[in-house]
Amino acid sequence: MADMARKLLKQNEKVREERAEMTDIGAPHHELSPAALNRIAAQGESKLKPDRQIHDGQYKAALPGKLIRSEGDTETGIADADTAYDAAGQVFSLFADEYGRNSLDDDGMPLVATVHHRRNYNNAFWDGKQMAYGTGDGKLFRTFLELSVVGHEMAHGVIQYSGGLLYENQSGALNESIADVFGSLTLQRGLALEAHEADWLVGRGILGPDINGAALRSMKAPGTAYSDDLLGQDPQPWHMDHFVVTTDDNGGVHINSGIPNHAFYLFATYLGGKAWEIPGRIWYHALQSLNNPMASFSDWADQTIKSANELTGNGSSEAVMLRRAWKLVGIAI
Repeated sequence: MADMARKLLKQNEKVREERAEMTDIGAPHHELSPAALNRIAAQGESKLKPDRQIHDGQYKAALPGKLIRSEGDTETGIADADTAYDAAGQVFSLFADEYGRNSLDDDGMPLVATVHHRRNYNNAFWDGKQMAYGTGDGKLFRTFLELSVVGHEMAHGVIQYSGGLLYENQSGALNESIADVFGSLTLQRGLALEAHEADWLVGRGILGPDINGAALRSMKAPGTAYSDDLLGQDPQPWHMDHFVVTTDDNGGVHINSGIPNHAFYLFATYLGGKAWEIPGRIWYHALQSLNNPMASFSDWADQTIKSANELTGNGSSEAVMLRRAWKLVGIAI
């Protein structure tokens, strides 16, 4: 049973394979200059506006389902639909107001989502074109409409349209980690929490009522998010000494993502303040500049440090702290 449950904690392999096939490595690759990022910071709220389209899947597999709320519509009274609408707006706002990005593709694409996808479905996913949310079975999962989860899944769209990261081994773990980072930042920004105030959990409260665990993952303490007779022990490492070599989970993409996750947590807490500002801008800038779909952890660490130097000045205290954070998880650059 534990093996079965752990499989449910991984994202659906078929969905991920389909998303990988739909991801165009040659998709538009947008890079913001440091001056542009500074202008965004100075301007505050952007004039970019989302185009949200929320559908009811009516517990069927077909997507997208029945359109029940479009941009600007009043609340439907359907809790999941209204939560998905509001959460999509917060994700859009993070990328638009903080990083100057116009929707997931940076070209104003509609934010399409389906709630009530299938019956008792233990998953949420980005399929390359839209979001879909199951309701959970009430035992292993009680919901997937938690803001860090919504931010995580929508961030996969940002990654897809920023050049992509192949969904296997270290590049796949980076894909998962970057999605976790922006999922966590969406939540922190929504709650107006500074780095030291956040719990750094991804998926807090989505596990079933009898599951012994707080969340899907912990960026602060990878490996501690859950410990349950049914689910087993959270397998995430925090350091390269504990990197998991496996053929499961596309080479451990949901396991080894704990290492770059922890590096971001360390950097953001060393720096203090609002993690979606300087740390988030560095991660976003690095993603736009990476241009390497097979990037390793070392490649990504190097790119984030280059971005820190570009955005905050060569040899800045921010770049020094970031280098230290990577070293503490076993990646020396």
